[in-house]
Amino acid sequence: MYELKVEGMSCGHCVSAVTKSVQAVDAGAKVEVDLPTQMVLVNSSASLENIKAAVVDAGYDVLASTER
Repeated sequence: MYELKVEGMSCGHCVSAVTKSVQAVDAGAKVEVDLPTQMVLVNSSASLENIKAAVVDAGYDVLASTER
């Protein structure tokens, strides 16, 4: 499980874009986005670096990330 602080998300479209970008790396990934806190929880077998790269490629800044 990974926790990412993602800057720039503000609406449902952003949630969808982040979710789809992560699931493009790992189709079975579970993604939870909390817009008010800008936190994204990802349960995935992909590496944290690949998950972060996917979010950045979708146009969002990853300010911090941790593995839980």
